[in-house]
Amino acid sequence: MDINSYLQKNKLLCDGAFGTFYTASGGQCSIVEEANIKEPELVKSIHRKYIEAGAKLIRTNTFASNCESLSCDAEELKENLRAGYRLAKEVADEYKDIFIAGDIGPVSGVFSEEQTDVESQYMDICRTFLECGADILVFETMDTLDYISDVIKSIKKEKAIFIMVQFCVNQYGYSNAGRSAKSLINEAAGIGEIDAVGFNCGVGPVHLYNIINKLNLPSDKYITALPNAGYPKFIQNRMIFMNNEEYFVDKECEIAKSGVQIIGGCCGTTPEYIRKLSERMKDIEDVQDVNVEINEFGSKVEPVDKAFFADKPSEHKLIAVELAPPLGANDEKIMDAANSLKKSNVDVVTFPDSPSGRTRADSILMALKVQNATGMCVMPHICCRDKNSIAIRAQMLGAYMNGIYNMLVLTGDPVPTMIRQSVKSVFNFDSVGMMRILKDMNEEEFKNMPLVYGGVINYDRLHLEVEIKRVKRKMEAGAQFFFTQPIFTKEDAEKVRRIKDETGAKILCGIMPLVSRKNAVFIKNEMTGIRVTDDIVEMFGEDMGKEQSENVGVDIARNVMNMVDDFADGFYFTFPFNRVYLLDRILECK
Repeated sequence: MDINSYLQKNKLLCDGAFGTFYTASGGQCSIVEEANIKEPELVKSIHRKYIEAGAKLIRTNTFASNCESLSCDAEELKENLRAGYRLAKEVADEYKDIFIAGDIGPVSGVFSEEQTDVESQYMDICRTFLECGADILVFETMDTLDYISDVIKSIKKEKAIFIMVQFCVNQYGYSNAGRSAKSLINEAAGIGEIDAVGFNCGVGPVHLYNIINKLNLPSDKYITALPNAGYPKFIQNRMIFMNNEEYFVDKECEIAKSGVQIIGGCCGTTPEYIRKLSERMKDIEDVQDVNVEINEFGSKVEPVDKAFFADKPSEHKLIAVELAPPLGANDEKIMDAANSLKKSNVDVVTFPDSPSGRTRADSILMALKVQNATGMCVMPHICCRDKNSIAIRAQMLGAYMNGIYNMLVLTGDPVPTMIRQSVKSVFNFDSVGMMRILKDMNEEEFKNMPLVYGGVINYDRLHLEVEIKRVKRKMEAGAQFFFTQPIFTKEDAEKVRRIKDETGAKILCGIMPLVSRKNAVFIKNEMTGIRVTDDIVEMFGEDMGKEQSENVGVDIARNVMNMVDDFADGFYFTFPFNRVYLLDRILECK
């Protein structure tokens, strides 16, 4: 019988925590998955005990089998995966009708916007399991679908296997990536290649019951629930769980009655937990009317549009101006610049978030001060470099309370090499991941008046198709507009035009009025992603004065604006040294 046929008539009981029981069984490997090679008989013994306790599905001992966790190369990883699957199969063959799932945990790696390294490793893991004969894969303890959704779609084309995805959330229903249980389940529900979706790890059974019963569970997928035994104490770097089998089984049975078809245990659940759960399963009957979405935030209210581009006629070219917060505590220059912009035709003023990884005044607080002092619409930049999901959510709540509703979301520049030993980047997610956090918050916290956020376009990427794909992903994550790096050449303008044509995105093209030959040479040689040609540099004479140089910069800016005028939705001005007085000279002929 295949797993789909089984689930049509039965609830499926999975095993419990391999790692917990491995340690209790005297395992000697510091990385549990190394036991596939070093202690194969102990691995088989643990599988055997879970089956004899009543588990119908066992997961391979490969949760942390990836190159970083095992400190190994690709071939050594495949050897470990093959060994893990072989041991599970040898044990399963001793019994009747036991299912085996190739177990895949989160793959970490060096942060990469394009995600290719992480995704390729997931693909290699999946294909190794397929080569072993696997027809069930479980992605567990996931905090997002970012790295695995395309892998799942691709692998399902290669073989019609059964795929489970299980998310790890805390007791409040949020993953480490800041995603809510609701948004994770909804996103998974939209991926037809996923057969079963649910949760494991992170929480004990009561909290998981509360989370599941607040969700509108997809009716076309099997639902899984494998909570921890409870919450552990840490003694000498070991997780110690209390013996609470009866309590766990009671609560897991309540979960199973909520329309969950696949149950079992995660951290702290030994074969004894599974044995007692198996004995109680015959008493479990589905309750059919629990999958009703609970709205904790009151009745739906029509949202108020606080976007900086709201109520503007379609033919209006939006104007955004960036003001760089000061390096120190003296804000006199930036406040002078902000006040001078009040008389100009500016739709929004933006504030970068410590660009180039060098400390500047906080972008949100700077935006708040300018908003209070001038009444202009403001938009802080928010980057992922320095903040985890807790900090991001906290910042968004604080900004929202203070009337800041527009955000520009960036991945962020890396920390400069010279201070990397003392200052560490965070980079728990990239700009797409952060946008998904904001999308969740709009659906759950800010329904009345959602935050408005956009992203940046890197038209200088080696493969433009990759950037087009990222723009589409950002739009799916709720991005309503995009800013580009400063444009200087027709070649780069055509790249942005292509992005506009293929995505339909609202794009404000970057305009940087160069102010001197020295400024042009600096941008050309030290600012990656901005293409200033030798021809542009030569437009500035060696002995040209300030006014002449600024006039050249103004002419260059106007030429670029004419170059992109037919497709740009607006212009995003970055003025060297905050020389915003040039704006009126640039716009007077527009």
